[in-house]
Amino acid sequence: MELIDVLPANFAYVIFVYLYSWVMLTYLGVKVGGARKKYNVKYPTMYSDKEQVFNCVQRAHQNTLEVYPQWLVFQTLAALVYPVSASVLGAIWVTSRFSYAWGYYTGDPKKRMNGAYGYIGLFGVLILSIAVALQLLGVL
Repeated sequence: MELIDVLPANFAYVIFVYLYSWVMLTYLGVKVGGARKKYNVKYPTMYSDKEQVFNCVQRAHQNTLEVYPQWLVFQTLAALVYPVSASVLGAIWVTSRFSYAWGYYTGDPKKRMNGAYGYIGLFGVLILSIAVALQLLGVL
């Protein structure tokens, strides 16, 4: 049996969302590298005592990395049964991380909330994951 035979139809959309998330993470990482150079923050220093904007760029990346593992799990579980819905929700979450970062990059941490719509994607795949678990238990 091939993997392609086990995955649901339309799982390719999910793969494209994973690839989109890689682009997003790469972008955020490159922005941190550029900010390190611009504000002269050397490795392994995580945060600057002098440069608030650097700290905002760093936090945008760090916060995304803090949430990413949970999103991956929920995205994958949801996508095994609901690939199209999970893909739409995943694309919303990934796109929101750009909005979150761009708001943070202004140096005003409150503007990170420009990406708050990402909770639709995150909680959406969480709810779908719960639905998958309930289906496996025979409750749904």
